[in-house]
Parts: sequence; structure tokens; C-alpha cells
Amino acid sequence: MPGQPHREREPQEVFGSEEGVASIVDTMVGISLEDSRMAEILMASDLVRLRRTLKEQFCCILAGPCDYTGRDMASSHKDHGITNREFNALVENLQLAMNREGVPFRAQNKLLAKLAPMQRDVVTR
Repeated sequence: MPGQPHREREPQEVFGSEEGVASIVDTMVGISLEDSRMAEILMASDLVRLRRTLKEQFCCILAGPCDYTGRDMASSHKDHGITNREFNALVENLQLAMNREGVPFRAQNKLLAKLAPMQRDVVTR
């Protein structure tokens, strides 16, 4: 409406609240399980726990009403031997999931910018 200030939507609103975040995580994990760059790592994981903690983590990062119950990134990934290639594959799969869920590009970039510093704790090889 002319003359009205533009109201930027809250992060949780853009991502579809907790249900939207859950759908994005489930889609990302599903894509990753079919991705030859990621499947082996994920198959060795507790997928129920992985999905739960990713949902909590994303929800918290997006200022949602969630508590993150997982471990810190360094200790939870130290024995996985994750490479930059695998980390980048997961980021690509997250972007695909967000695209499928209709998350605007700008909002995707904001989330990715908050996740990017975790790379140094996740990549161990």
C-alpha cells in the first residue's frame, strides 16, 4: 500500500514457522541420502536424532521458539572426517530444499550466512 512502510517478515515467518523449518530439514536430509557425496556419512548417522537437532538448530538460528539440545559442532563432527566437498554438498542440498519450499533467495542467504562460520568446526579433513 502506498505510503506504508515496508515491514520485513520475521525469519520464522519467511521459513514457514517450525513446520516449514521441519519440512526444509526433512527435504534436505532426503536429498542428501540420495547424494553420492553425502549418503555414506548420513547412513552412519542416527537419522532421527540428526533431523531433530537440525530442526532445533535452524529454528534457534531463525529466532524461533526452540531450544537446541545437540552438542557443539566441533565435538559432534570430530569423528566424521568431513571434507569441504561434503560440507559444500550439504549446503547445496539445503539450498535445493529451501527452493522447493519457496523460501526467498534473500532469506536463504541470511540463513546460510549464519551457518557458514560452522564450517571450520564441521570440516575436519
